[in-house]
Amino acid sequence: MKTAALENTNAAPSRNRVVADLAELVKGRLTLLVLLTTVVGFYLGSESPINYVALFHVVFGTAAAAAGAAALNQWWERRADALMRRTKARPIPAGRMPPLQGLTLGAALSIFGVGYLALVCNALSATLTAITIAIYILAYTPLKRASTANTAVGAVPGAIPPMIGWAAARGNIGAGAWALFAIVFLWQLPHFFAIAWMYREDYSRAGFRMISSDDLSGERSASQSVFFCILLLVIAGLPAFLGIANFIYLAIELLLGGLFVAVAMRFLRMRTASAARLLFFASIIYLPLLLGALVLTKS
Repeated sequence: MKTAALENTNAAPSRNRVVADLAELVKGRLTLLVLLTTVVGFYLGSESPINYVALFHVVFGTAAAAAGAAALNQWWERRADALMRRTKARPIPAGRMPPLQGLTLGAALSIFGVGYLALVCNALSATLTAITIAIYILAYTPLKRASTANTAVGAVPGAIPPMIGWAAARGNIGAGAWALFAIVFLWQLPHFFAIAWMYREDYSRAGFRMISSDDLSGERSASQSVFFCILLLVIAGLPAFLGIANFIYLAIELLLGGLFVAVAMRFLRMRTASAARLLFFASIIYLPLLLGALVLTKS
């Protein structure tokens, strides 16, 4: 009896470890952000009443594809991840998961997600999803070792999910979808510049080329963050002028964008790890609040 109880006790942590490793492999938090922007794109692109069955289908298919892309990315970067403090505990570089298992799971989820969207939603949403995976794995991932342009390239697949949602709702890509793409694209740049500067030594150790790699003072990373926050402040107002949201949204957007710019300027003025970290947290707060304002003020 004692032996059986001990085995059950050991089995529970083992199962929990497997679940945690799978969540880490598919970058659970990043995938949730992808799904959030997909849902917003679908909602803003939909006519009333909202088709919640169609919403479920696009979220399900996109979730599978996003999880697959994340797993493929970790499989590709497993050796580099092993060199960085912030990523060496991931399941593949830590040796808890065989590389082939990560590759197989990533490929299966990616193919399933694209196929599901093609069969259940429409060809356009599936095509956009396939493009997202292709750019993320075949362009952004290898470019991280070749050029500092990788951040901008990587922001492209990160900004496509709201277009996937919009395409699933309407069957086309209109000006509203492009406005959402631009907002999420620009938001990612200060977000990632802050991360890259905080972990610049880690990235350099892994051989990744970031604008922060030789930016010891933080001036380049901070000034670029300020520039893109200001550009975002301007571009994020487009939904009000395109008739997607009413002008209450514009007032909220200006407030949120102004605060985001202020935090970026603080990073430029101080150029410390704490200032970069504050910008990172501000970016995490900014996007859900902005997307929430879009949803609540939909025209």
